[in-house]
Amino acid sequence: MPSISTGFDGQTVITTFEVTPGTAQDLLDELTDAYDSFISRQPGFIAAALHVNDAQTRISNYSQWRRREDFLAMLRTPEMRERNRRINELCKSFAPVMYDVAACFD
Repeated sequence: MPSISTGFDGQTVITTFEVTPGTAQDLLDELTDAYDSFISRQPGFIAAALHVNDAQTRISNYSQWRRREDFLAMLRTPEMRERNRRINELCKSFAPVMYDVAACFD
Protein backbone atom coordinates (compact mmCIF):
# COMPACT_ATOMS: atom_id res chain seq x y z
CA MET A 1 0.00 0.00 0.00
CA PRO A 2 1.41 3.43 -0.88
CA SER A 3 2.43 5.59 2.02
CA ILE A 4 2.51 9.31 1.29
CA SER A 5 4.83 11.53 3.33
CA THR A 6 7.07 14.52 2.77
CA GLY A 7 9.99 12.41 3.98
CA PHE A 8 9.62 9.93 1.11
CA ASP A 9 13.01 9.54 -0.54
CA GLY A 10 11.87 7.82 -3.73
CA GLN A 11 10.09 8.59 -6.96
CA THR A 12 6.32 9.13 -7.13
CA VAL A 13 4.64 8.62 -10.49
CA ILE A 14 1.03 9.62 -11.13
CA THR A 15 -0.42 8.46 -14.44
CA THR A 16 -3.80 9.71 -15.61
CA PHE A 17 -5.73 7.71 -18.20
CA GLU A 18 -8.63 9.21 -20.14
CA VAL A 19 -11.15 6.48 -20.97
CA THR A 20 -14.77 5.91 -21.93
CA PRO A 21 -17.18 4.25 -19.51
CA GLY A 22 -17.20 1.26 -21.85
CA THR A 23 -13.46 0.67 -21.57
CA ALA A 24 -12.80 1.70 -17.95
CA GLN A 25 -13.19 -1.82 -16.53
CA ASP A 26 -11.13 -3.35 -19.34
CA LEU A 27 -8.31 -0.91 -18.60
CA LEU A 28 -8.55 -1.57 -14.85
CA ASP A 29 -8.29 -5.30 -15.60
CA GLU A 30 -5.26 -4.73 -17.84
CA LEU A 31 -3.53 -2.52 -15.25
CA THR A 32 -4.30 -4.94 -12.43
CA ASP A 33 -2.81 -7.80 -14.42
CA ALA A 34 0.27 -5.69 -15.23
CA TYR A 35 0.84 -5.01 -11.53
CA ASP A 36 0.06 -8.56 -10.39
CA SER A 37 2.24 -10.36 -12.91
CA PHE A 38 4.97 -7.90 -13.90
CA ILE A 39 5.33 -4.36 -12.52
CA SER A 40 5.24 -5.28 -8.82
CA ARG A 41 8.14 -7.69 -9.42
CA GLN A 42 10.44 -5.10 -10.99
CA PRO A 43 13.49 -3.79 -9.14
CA GLY A 44 12.72 -0.64 -7.19
CA PHE A 45 8.94 -1.03 -7.14
CA ILE A 46 7.47 -0.06 -3.75
CA ALA A 47 3.69 0.22 -4.08
CA ALA A 48 0.82 1.44 -6.25
CA ALA A 49 -2.89 2.24 -6.19
CA LEU A 50 -5.50 2.57 -8.92
CA HIS A 51 -8.34 5.11 -8.71
CA VAL A 52 -11.36 5.52 -10.99
CA ASN A 53 -13.77 8.47 -11.03
CA ASP A 54 -17.55 8.06 -10.63
CA ALA A 55 -18.22 8.66 -14.33
CA GLN A 56 -15.61 6.03 -15.31
CA THR A 57 -13.93 8.49 -17.67
CA ARG A 58 -10.62 8.83 -15.80
CA ILE A 59 -8.34 6.36 -14.09
CA SER A 60 -5.40 7.51 -12.01
CA ASN A 61 -2.47 5.33 -11.06
CA TYR A 62 -0.31 6.38 -8.10
CA SER A 63 2.95 4.44 -7.90
CA GLN A 64 6.10 4.68 -5.81
CA TRP A 65 9.58 3.62 -6.82
CA ARG A 66 12.92 3.62 -5.02
CA ARG A 67 14.55 5.63 -7.81
CA ARG A 68 13.52 7.41 -10.99
CA GLU A 69 15.83 5.08 -12.92
CA ASP A 70 13.94 2.01 -11.66
CA PHE A 71 10.66 3.31 -13.09
CA LEU A 72 12.30 4.23 -16.40
CA ALA A 73 13.99 0.82 -16.65
CA MET A 74 10.62 -0.91 -16.15
CA LEU A 75 9.09 1.18 -18.96
CA ARG A 76 11.89 0.16 -21.34
CA THR A 77 11.42 -3.60 -20.93
CA PRO A 78 9.97 -5.46 -23.91
CA GLU A 79 7.09 -6.74 -21.77
CA MET A 80 6.04 -3.28 -20.61
CA ARG A 81 6.33 -1.88 -24.12
CA GLU A 82 3.92 -4.56 -25.31
CA ARG A 83 1.59 -3.92 -22.38
CA ASN A 84 1.64 -0.17 -23.07
CA ARG A 85 0.53 -0.84 -26.66
CA ARG A 86 -2.51 -2.73 -25.32
CA ILE A 87 -3.15 -0.04 -22.70
CA ASN A 88 -2.99 2.64 -25.40
CA GLU A 89 -5.73 0.84 -27.35
CA LEU A 90 -8.04 0.96 -24.31
CA CYS A 91 -7.83 4.67 -23.59
CA LYS A 92 -7.97 8.02 -25.34
CA SER A 93 -4.70 9.10 -23.74
CA PHE A 94 -2.42 8.48 -20.80
CA ALA A 95 0.46 10.43 -19.33
CA PRO A 96 2.85 9.31 -16.58
CA VAL A 97 4.28 12.27 -14.65
CA MET A 98 6.97 12.13 -11.96
CA TYR A 99 6.35 14.10 -8.77
CA ASP A 100 7.94 14.92 -5.42
CA VAL A 101 5.70 15.07 -2.35
CA ALA A 102 5.47 18.75 -1.42
CA ALA A 103 3.11 18.59 1.56
CA CYS A 104 0.80 16.20 3.45
CA PHE A 105 -2.25 17.03 5.56
CA ASP A 106 -4.22 14.97 8.07
